[in-house]
Amino acid sequence: MKNSVNAIKELRDITCSSIAHCKKALEETKGDIKQAVVLLRKQGLEIAAKKQSRVAKEGRIDCYIHHGNKIGVLLEVNCESDFVARNEEFTKFTKDLSMQIAATSPEYIKKEDVPDEVLKHEKNKEDYYKSNCLLEQVFVKDPSLMIKDYLGSIVGKMGENIVIRRFIRYKIGE
Repeated sequence: MKNSVNAIKELRDITCSSIAHCKKALEETKGDIKQAVVLLRKQGLEIAAKKQSRVAKEGRIDCYIHHGNKIGVLLEVNCESDFVARNEEFTKFTKDLSMQIAATSPEYIKKEDVPDEVLKHEKNKEDYYKSNCLLEQVFVKDPSLMIKDYLGSIVGKMGENIVIRRFIRYKIGE
């Protein structure tokens, strides 16, 4: 099936995937952009899972100071090479994560980080994860995207293991 350049561009803008991946996804979904987005996100998560065992010793520390200087975030995200750490899309990813943390105030990076003693007091664990674990949250800039999906798309695009190592959020008076 022949896909239009506009459809490939639109899919690329949505997913940050390569042109070749976008073209292939559109072919597999017979031109359905919504299905292609789902397919590319799934593929990104699969690629990310394969790369998790690789060591990520490079990366960047990023920060975000909210307007009014009342909220600030420091964030460390690691990757495998300094080449990726300097990449424009990796930089955008870390900026977006810093802003996400400032806006949603998560306590943990992933579900596995939540202590059992905290969970035993919660009635609905999934709701707790969604509001307190960064990777389980809906991305504030794009509500159709979860942070773990965003991470998976960046891993797929960069071809390296990327790890959100740690963060701290400051708020005046807290």
